[in-house]
Amino acid sequence: MKKLLFICTANKLRSLTAEHIFNSDNRFEVKSAGTNAHAATALSVELLNWADYVLVMEKKHRNIIRAKFPQIYANKQIICLYIPDIYEYMEEGLIAILQQRINGLFGKLENQ
Repeated sequence: MKKLLFICTANKLRSLTAEHIFNSDNRFEVKSAGTNAHAATALSVELLNWADYVLVMEKKHRNIIRAKFPQIYANKQIICLYIPDIYEYMEEGLIAILQQRINGLFGKLENQ
C-alpha cells in the first residue's frame, strides 16, 4: 500500500479533500498537511518521512519543502499536482481533478 501525503497551504481545503476522498481507497494510506504554521495539521519531518509520495498542490509548496527540509527534499519523491487555490472543501470540481490526477499517476482500481 502506497503512503501518500497531500500538501497545500492551510490543510483545510485541497489537501484535506484529497485525504478524505482517498482515505477509503485500498491502494493507499493517506495523510494531509499544510505548509502554513497555522495549518490544521502542520507539515513536519515525521509526516514527510512517513510518506512514499509527497503530493503538493502548487510549486510553491514544493519550494517550501526544499527550503525547510532540504535533506528530505533531496531524497523524497515529490509530485506537483498543479491545483490552484480556487476550490472549496469537497467541491465537485476539485474532487474530479484529484481523482483524474491520482488515477493518472497510480492507475485506476481494477473493480471500478
